[in-house]
Amino acid sequence: MQRTSIFISLILRHKPEVIGITLDAHGWADVQELIAGINATGKYQIDMPILEEIVRTDNKQRYSFNEDKTKIRANQGHSIQVDVELKEAEPPEILYHGTGEKYVESILREGLIPKSRLYVHLSKNMETAVNVGSRHGKPHIFKVRTGEMFRQGCKFWLSENGVWLTKAVPIEYLEEA
Repeated sequence: MQRTSIFISLILRHKPEVIGITLDAHGWADVQELIAGINATGKYQIDMPILEEIVRTDNKQRYSFNEDKTKIRANQGHSIQVDVELKEAEPPEILYHGTGEKYVESILREGLIPKSRLYVHLSKNMETAVNVGSRHGKPHIFKVRTGEMFRQGCKFWLSENGVWLTKAVPIEYLEEA
């Protein structure tokens, strides 16, 4: 099921065309089209109970259904232009960003930028940031002075699964943790 979940993430965040579907302006995909498109690839076989299990057990809570479970979307992490109707919110004073050691030099030069994604992702605690950073090799953690950024007019959004998002973090708001 893990590989199926990763494939669904690719579809709902980056490449819906891989299975011949489109997302609406808010990132929603028709559940039946998603299931049919995945099954048509021949790589994975999925049905509604399997999809519900993937959504329910995903440790990062990547996905959401609409109320009647006819639509599904990724909560954040898109590289394609969608409006997932994020709630603008005041962040805590400090958030964290986990990355791989290989990216530290460029971050210290440019700050945090979204690269191929729409937003920079920030974690509410050090443990989550370490887990995120570990996916990119040896983890390196930055402490982000988000309260100060917010007071200076920077906007923040809180995704459905508790990830804090912002458009960029200038280097003056970063500290190595």
